[in-house]
Amino acid sequence: MAISELPNSRTEEDGSAVLRVLSYNVRSMRDDEDALARVIRACEPDLVFVQEAPRFFRWRKHAARLAAKSDLVVLSGGATAAGPMLLCSLRATVERTEDVLLPLTPGLHRRGLATAVVRFGRARVGLVSCHLSLREEERYAQAGMVLDRVAALGTPYTLVAGDLNERPDGPAFRRLATELRDGWEASPWGGAYTSTPADPHQRIDAILATPGVEFLGCGVPTDLDPADLRAATDHLPVLAAVRVPATP
Repeated sequence: MAISELPNSRTEEDGSAVLRVLSYNVRSMRDDEDALARVIRACEPDLVFVQEAPRFFRWRKHAARLAAKSDLVVLSGGATAAGPMLLCSLRATVERTEDVLLPLTPGLHRRGLATAVVRFGRARVGLVSCHLSLREEERYAQAGMVLDRVAALGTPYTLVAGDLNERPDGPAFRRLATELRDGWEASPWGGAYTSTPADPHQRIDAILATPGVEFLGCGVPTDLDPADLRAATDHLPVLAAVRVPATP
């Protein structure tokens, strides 16, 4: 479905905020950076939950360049979170950020979380970008750590998004969806499958939220340039429009 069918970002009369939220695995920006930026810009997001952000030589420069090309700014994460990163528009007022490293399993890639608390007008929301393990047991444990971090943020509403490396019927995905609402299940829009751009056949990326956040639509945009999607990275983006209530 067309991106224009999703509600635009706005602040409602009651103080609630309608936000466009994007989750995207960018494969360390090893592919076509300009195509990647075009995809992000076309979605017009307020928030981008990035996975596999650059982590090595001059990673901050690469992250800043992607943000600038996407008309956004870097909020938190990157190498200091072992890959997850958050970008935001200038509409956001930043309250605090924290990068969290998860326990390292010898022989496996280090995982982490990029987290923040931001406000859009009177709506206050926590953010967690994650990229779970390829190993099932570790992935399940990390899902629990994501939920612990959601609780630790102490915000009335929280958005969690990322590459879960697991389909919805897997134990880690189900563990998250037990306490959080899965955007695709709550308000399906566009396409479901996020992997791979050349052959979409599985949903392993998701946007989730705590109760009280209303999903107005969530899925893979279907009107983006297919050539850009294939050139940008090895995942498809997940885009959602959500309404976050005003904080009392």
